[in-house]
Parts: sequence; C-alpha cells; structure tokens
Amino acid sequence: MELDLSTTRPSSFKKFIVSVNSSLTPIAINKIHSWEIRVKTPDGRPVNDATITIIGGMPMHQHGMPTAPRVTKNLGQGRYLLEGMKFSMTGWWELIVQIDAGSFQDNVTFNLMLR
Repeated sequence: MELDLSTTRPSSFKKFIVSVNSSLTPIAINKIHSWEIRVKTPDGRPVNDATITIIGGMPMHQHGMPTAPRVTKNLGQGRYLLEGMKFSMTGWWELIVQIDAGSFQDNVTFNLMLR
C-alpha cells in the first residue's frame, strides 16, 4: 500500500489547510515529545482560537495512541502546541486532527511511517 505521508493536507471537507511538525527528527519510538500544528483557511489566513482534538493509532494493529496527546497552548497565528505525543512501535500510524473553529468543524488524517 502506498500512503500519502505529506505533513500538510486539506481537511476532509476542505474547510482548513493543516500542517503538523514533530519536534523530533526523526521521530523517536517510546519518547514523549511535542508537535506544532498549523491551521489555515483555504486562502491562507491563520485560524486562531480553534479547539483541536487529537486521536490516532495503528490501523493495522487496531489500537490507539499509547498516550493522550493534547493541545496545551495556542501559539498565535494559527499555530498550536501539541504535547504528550508518543509512539510505542515502528510501523504505520494515523494522526487524526479534529478542528472546531466555531462556525466550521472538520478533520484531517495524517499518515506516519515510523522506522
């Protein structure tokens, strides 16, 4: 299977353009770390004061994340700090970002292949 591993994607219903960026490169296994999430409108304006929820896991193993990552800070200009990320094994992971920006709600799924 060929996965789209892009770190910038439009949300499912094209309400937002979302980017994710890990503080670790490469992403380490069994190490808690943070990410930055950027949310913009389709025309490039930052989405401020959104509520962002994270879910995810390993589709092939049918289990969720080993931690409960959450957005802990609004960094301004459509940027949000996600803390508590941890991956417990190598393989294919999904990271689902759910966004509630008041009048618009949408989600986007990122695929990660950890080695």
